[in-house]
Amino acid sequence: MVTYEPKLTAVLCVDLYNDFLSEGGKLFPWVKDIAKENNMLENLRTVVRTAREVGISIYHVPHHRWESGDYVNWKYPSPYQLGAAERQTFAKGTWGGTFHDDFQVQPGDIVATEHWASSGFPNTDLDHQLKRYGKEKIILIGLLANTCVEATARIGMELGYHVTLVRDATAARSKEALHAALNIDGPTYAHQILTTSQLVEAMKTSAQCR
Repeated sequence: MVTYEPKLTAVLCVDLYNDFLSEGGKLFPWVKDIAKENNMLENLRTVVRTAREVGISIYHVPHHRWESGDYVNWKYPSPYQLGAAERQTFAKGTWGGTFHDDFQVQPGDIVATEHWASSGFPNTDLDHQLKRYGKEKIILIGLLANTCVEATARIGMELGYHVTLVRDATAARSKEALHAALNIDGPTYAHQILTTSQLVEAMKTSAQCR
């Protein structure tokens, strides 16, 4: 069984904003059906709570919070970036651009600099912050499965990290997108693809073996 030694492991909480996770959030309608079906919110809580209990570090991997003028002078903004600007997604200083109440930053947590596109690694300090504290294994939870989670996980693998995806601690805009992320793309780069219950068992067992 895979081990998650607390000193080597970090849970990456990707884009856990109110706009995604809360009723009334701008992107909540995108994921609410799948999130309800797989009990995503409760599973997110369980992974984060268990990680804290066993001493595994929590890293917040936040998407850029929209501000007026974003992308105006960009030569090649992506369709998603333009859509985010139109919707003012995760707008800075607003409720939607604030971390959900259950995933607020706590003492000892690491908050990476905000990513502008999908991956949490390029043009941020995430890789530096992981290596600074000796982290070799990353567990990814959050949204969306086929965009920011997948892109961060893929680059993490390329950078040499052991990568774990969690089937029911993420969601996507469609079942097809979720299937592609976890069952088609995921096995090409992820070292483990687990359910929340499997991950919790592995984290607790690893902590007991310290």
